[in-house]
Amino acid sequence: MSDVDIEQVKSYLMNLQDQICSALESVEPTVCFEEDHWTRDAGGGGRTRVLSGGEVFEQGGVNFSHVTGNNLPASATAARPELANRQFQAAGVSLVIHPNNPYVPTSHANVRLFVAEKPGEAPIWWFGGGFDLTPYYPFEEDVIYWHETARKACEPFGADVYPRFKKWCDEYFYLKHRAETRGVGGLFFDDLNEWDFATCFGFLQSVGNAYIEAYLPIVKKRMDTAFGNAERNFQLYRRGRYVEFNLVFDRGTLFGLQSGGRTESILMSLPPVVNWKYNWQPEAGSAEAKLYDRYLKPQEWLSS
Repeated sequence: MSDVDIEQVKSYLMNLQDQICSALESVEPTVCFEEDHWTRDAGGGGRTRVLSGGEVFEQGGVNFSHVTGNNLPASATAARPELANRQFQAAGVSLVIHPNNPYVPTSHANVRLFVAEKPGEAPIWWFGGGFDLTPYYPFEEDVIYWHETARKACEPFGADVYPRFKKWCDEYFYLKHRAETRGVGGLFFDDLNEWDFATCFGFLQSVGNAYIEAYLPIVKKRMDTAFGNAERNFQLYRRGRYVEFNLVFDRGTLFGLQSGGRTESILMSLPPVVNWKYNWQPEAGSAEAKLYDRYLKPQEWLSS
């Protein structure tokens, strides 16, 4: 494998999109993903797959993109001025799944490669991504299983990798204006080039492949749990936090919009139905309060 092999990465990412969509469809009895191919005027394109109105999933989007351009946007160069005035390629798979049942968590995953090039100079490349879980009515065994799967994906690459990227996830998916995490975390990494290209790509694959292994068993376990209007209303209220994070803090959203990406594909992460309530507070001792008191605070879920 050559030092920077974007074609091999693209091939993996497109296959990953296929595998994830097939796995999610395996528990959805009524609808399938619809595919939308698109091109970008500045270069590149992608295929967006969206499932909506299902019995298990209210809406889910799994997007593959490979875009090119002459200059990286400000969101990518603000902290790395050496990237200015370089052509770039970015390839990735990003997804967000919003279930119907409030006892099934929302999930997000993203894996990507950036390559910034300049004639006469070696390319600058890095990988990024991860996955995180956003429950509404959490079960501790599910959270532990999610993190166990994340740790297993990291173990071949060093004992320090899971703790580092777990901590980064807790810090990244944090709503400063709410003083709470978006969910119970998982993994987050960016600017990954500390190993050679092949090893970094291997890590990306390990994380990408672990997403369905982590998420699908939780879906199957909780998707038939009975719920009522109170649980549904709380789910819709908490979805508002997802919107707030994605529109205020998310780097991927900023990069996509600043680089002239396809708006429909960028904003497919937003939930189809959401509510906001003024100054709402959960009742003390309730299941809703338990989410705030225990699960929206960074903590160690796994014993050493």
